[in-house]
Amino acid sequence: MRLKDKTAVITGAGSGFGAGIAQKFSDEGAKVIVVDINESGAKKIASQINGTPFVADVSNDSSINSLVSFVIKMNDKIDILVNNAGVTHLPNSMEAISEQEFDKILSVNVKSVFLTARHVIPLFKKQRSGVILNIASTAGISPRPNLTWYNASKGWMITATKSMAAELASHGVRVNALNPVAGETPLLKAFLGQDTPEMRQKFLSSIPLGRFSTPKDIAEAALFLCSEESSLITGVALEVDGGRCI
Repeated sequence: MRLKDKTAVITGAGSGFGAGIAQKFSDEGAKVIVVDINESGAKKIASQINGTPFVADVSNDSSINSLVSFVIKMNDKIDILVNNAGVTHLPNSMEAISEQEFDKILSVNVKSVFLTARHVIPLFKKQRSGVILNIASTAGISPRPNLTWYNASKGWMITATKSMAAELASHGVRVNALNPVAGETPLLKAFLGQDTPEMRQKFLSSIPLGRFSTPKDIAEAALFLCSEESSLITGVALEVDGGRCI
C-alpha cells in the first residue's frame, strides 16, 4: 500500500502503459482517475481497478480545467499526475509528414504537459507537495529515422521534465520522466510501420535484453518514482528499455 490515500490522475489510461500504471497504483492503495479521450476505454479500465473514469482531450484547456475541477470536487486534492497520453505518426520521411499529423503530435505530446501544469501546479504549490511523472520515450534520447517529429516531441518532454523539476523543487514538488522502449501497446504497430515477425525481430535485435517493454515494466518504475521510496529523486529521465540506449 505504498500509495495509500493518494489521489492519482493518469492521462491516456484507457489502454497500454497508462492502463498498467492505473492498475498498479490502484493495487497500491491510490484513488485513480482514469483519463482518456476514449470513453469506452476509460470506463473499462476504471471498472477493472475500482477507479473513476473521466473523458478528456488533453490538448484542450477547457477539458483539462474540467478534469481538475472534477477531481478536486471529488477528492479535495491531487497527489500524483502522470502525463502518459501520447500519439505518433507512421514511419515516414520528415518532409512527408502532413501538417495535420505534426499538429496532433505537438498538441497531444507537448501541449498537454503545458496544460496540465497550468492547472495542477498551482494546487501542488498550495499543498507544498506533489509528484509529476511524464512518460517520454527512448526516442527522445536515441532517435530512430523516419520518426523525427515524434522523437522531437519526446526530447522536448525530457527537457521540460528537468526544467520543471528545477523550478518546482523549492515548492516541495518532484518531477520525473520514464523513457520506455517500444512495448506491447496500441502504438507498437505505428512504431514498426507494419507489425510482422520480421519487423519485430529487427527491432528486438537492438534491445540487449531481447524483449519489448510491457505495461507491467513501466508501472513498476512509475510506482517507484511516484512513491516516497524516491523522495530524493527529481529531474531524472529513467530508461526502461532493456539496455537499448546503452
